[in-house]
Amino acid sequence: MHSMKSGFIAIIGRPNVGKSTLMNALLGTKVSITSPKPQTTRWQILGIKTLPEAQLVFIDTPGLHEDNKRAMNRYMNRVASSVISDADVIVFMVDADHWYGEDQLALDKLRGVEKPVILVINKIDKFADKNEILPAIVKLKEKFSFAHIIPLSALKCENINTLQQEIIKLLPEGSILYPEDQVTDKNIRFQIAEIIREKLIQQTEEELPYTTTVEVEQFAEGEKLTEISAVIYVERDGQKAIVIGKGGEKLKKIGTLARRDIERLLGTKVFLRLWVKVKEQWTDDERAMRSLGYE
Repeated sequence: MHSMKSGFIAIIGRPNVGKSTLMNALLGTKVSITSPKPQTTRWQILGIKTLPEAQLVFIDTPGLHEDNKRAMNRYMNRVASSVISDADVIVFMVDADHWYGEDQLALDKLRGVEKPVILVINKIDKFADKNEILPAIVKLKEKFSFAHIIPLSALKCENINTLQQEIIKLLPEGSILYPEDQVTDKNIRFQIAEIIREKLIQQTEEELPYTTTVEVEQFAEGEKLTEISAVIYVERDGQKAIVIGKGGEKLKKIGTLARRDIERLLGTKVFLRLWVKVKEQWTDDERAMRSLGYE
């Protein structure tokens, strides 16, 4: 029998570069929530892919960003930095058409790291002629000694397999770390809260800053019906009004969309109750953040 490979792969990069989309593409299933806005991902999300020859454990990190003033941003930068030291392989992700200051910030975190770093150049689906990416590749090559440079499109799943093969080559030999049928380390309650938060972000568009979090208070699973109660926390009364919407329309819509996804996740009918509560300045209060699960 041939030997098995296994290990942790950290996906790092600036906010909104497409890390969660890439992880979902690699897994072939949706584990990490996505939205077209930065800072959607706040946690280390483990996505697990078990193949006959290898088990790949992906860690999707929050984007590294320059603003370190708020407790939430410091927390996210800490999470992303600690992941780098735990990983066996690092996937560093940038855009095909632009290099940002925050890309440099993320790359600086990799200085002196002994592990192989694969550079992923994302969003190549924007180029009709793929040769247009070559000048960018030449420039990026000078910045760091990457193990590989792979242009791909996370959104269109283009070249994802090439990336997967290169990751497997770089992984250490070892037996599997998680049960074969497990696709994430996050429990059901967490996944439900994240689904609700995703719908909330999508439905409130620009009106709401990232001052919302969701806590599942009740989760009673029955054979045919699962009853769930969840609270959406915001920082101010004005935000509460936005989430609820005129005559409760907005909250109802968020609930309906979330319920559909949760039913798909659980395979049962779902009865979902949502409340909105104000918890002032929770994103800048380490204790309030801990009480809401941001360890």
